[in-house]
Amino acid sequence: MNPDLDKLHPYPFEKLAQLKNGVIPPANLEHIALSIGEPKHTAPQFVLDVLRDALPTLASYPQTRGSVALREAIVGWLNKRFEVPEGSLDVERHILPVNGTREALFAFAQAMVDRTRDPLVLMPNPFYQIYEGAAVLAGAEPGYLNCEAANGFMPDFDSVSQQTWQRCQLLYLCSPGNPTGAVLDLPTLTRLMELAERHDFIIAADECYSEIYFDESAPPVGLLQAAAAAGNDQFKRCVVFHSLSKRSNLPGLRSGFVAGDAAILDRFHRYRTYHGCAMPPHHQLASMAAWADEQHVEQNRELYRQKFDAVLSILQPVMSVERPAAGFYLWPLTPADDTNFARRLYGEQNVTVLPGQYLSRDSEQRNPGRNRVRMALVAGPDECVEAAGRIKNLIEQW
Repeated sequence: MNPDLDKLHPYPFEKLAQLKNGVIPPANLEHIALSIGEPKHTAPQFVLDVLRDALPTLASYPQTRGSVALREAIVGWLNKRFEVPEGSLDVERHILPVNGTREALFAFAQAMVDRTRDPLVLMPNPFYQIYEGAAVLAGAEPGYLNCEAANGFMPDFDSVSQQTWQRCQLLYLCSPGNPTGAVLDLPTLTRLMELAERHDFIIAADECYSEIYFDESAPPVGLLQAAAAAGNDQFKRCVVFHSLSKRSNLPGLRSGFVAGDAAILDRFHRYRTYHGCAMPPHHQLASMAAWADEQHVEQNRELYRQKFDAVLSILQPVMSVERPAAGFYLWPLTPADDTNFARRLYGEQNVTVLPGQYLSRDSEQRNPGRNRVRMALVAGPDECVEAAGRIKNLIEQW
């Protein structure tokens, strides 16, 4: 057995199940789950139609690189969405389709980390636990960068020592952030590229929430966009991860892509040819249709806006909660310990939220998720409003 398996922490939802164990919620209230970031909006029908009509393509093995047509669709979307100059991204060198970004984010560390050099993998804290597990099973030490309210829920990169940067081999970013919704700006991304060049590490930017935002005139900036703006037209040391799960409400399609530094992707592709993870051909055709359409994405954002407006109007009078810059999570302070709040909310109101400390690790300062909970506004509008009303009731009875 790989001894590093014993270093893995229980997944947050395992802890949540233990927390709820033995609690019997009121039978007269339907359960509402705000704990899992699984989109519940309707999947685009035109994508489902393509998926169904493409079933005969299952007669052929797909290529690990995916079809040229899919990579062309991805490049077209990146050029338009992130203002990447035409011709900068080569479909043969800079794009690699993946079966959802979760597996790609994990696999990336296995391919990139040199375990012979006492590797360190840095990540935001709180974080998506795949980053940590990927680091551990690649033989690296996870390093946690606290994301506190005082710094806009972004890591304080200026406080990281030169020794830490020098030891770092891989930096995971998540912008917009899970669970905070914080968005890294262009100057910060530019500075991180400079640090990566100086200290020889790779930036892996998880941008899976980039298409859920509130101001149509100010979409979140991306790492490739920052690279192009800084003159890094080879996207050196920069790799981004995108998905159709949140953007297009297609979590079950398991479709995304990795894009960026051609030399890095060449090595990652070599790893993946052995990994055996080519995207099924009918998923590729459905993905092409989704990446080519923005109307359903704009409608998706509008529905999230409506839900945030309604939920915040109920919760802000009774708890400390702010609209995030992007994404579909709320990250409020709780009136007591976050685990006690979550357990009592389930037991008295039959609403499930995720304690913030389950998404974070203790640091010398503190656990930055403690006394916060993550609420995923993924359910329908009526259900989200009902959940907000129950949370308000609990707080007023606290």
